[in-house]
Amino acid sequence: MASTATATATSTTTPRRSRTHSVSSIPRPRNSSRDSTGSLQYLAPILLLDNTVTPGENSPSLWARSVRVTDYTIVAGSRTRAGAYVLWNCYIETLEGAQFTVRRRYSDFVTLRDKLTVTFPRSLASLPALPPKSVVSKFRTAFLEKRRQGLSYFLSCILLNPEFAGSPLVKDFLLHEKI
Repeated sequence: MASTATATATSTTTPRRSRTHSVSSIPRPRNSSRDSTGSLQYLAPILLLDNTVTPGENSPSLWARSVRVTDYTIVAGSRTRAGAYVLWNCYIETLEGAQFTVRRRYSDFVTLRDKLTVTFPRSLASLPALPPKSVVSKFRTAFLEKRRQGLSYFLSCILLNPEFAGSPLVKDFLLHEKI
């Protein structure tokens, strides 16, 4: 009390009121006649299914065990490298143990990502960005290695996510020449 009186005497501003809770702000048990949740008693129960028991049967969207972009091949155009491009070798192992490799251009990855953003607009946070393009260093070893790592990460995020992996877009990307 003494410190409050001293502060009031030396200060020219008005003292602040301390915050106290009134009796009406204390939560009270609800009256059953005023209970707004009474109408929720007649809703059907939520059914939860466990799809992790046998992933091959219950969740067909989960089919890849491991994914990586292993290496690349530079496809030469003319002598001046006009028209040259890079093919990325993508190695996929399924849950059943089957292994296969597909070759895709960077532009195929861009097309896949663009189509996935349209098809899954609420899942953009789960869709990683692709590694950047470069006109100057597009055939340099260091740049290609960073791009390989970025494409491998992108493809892993897509194929190991059940929402994306079961999409016909992803299956077309892996099974057909052009998507």
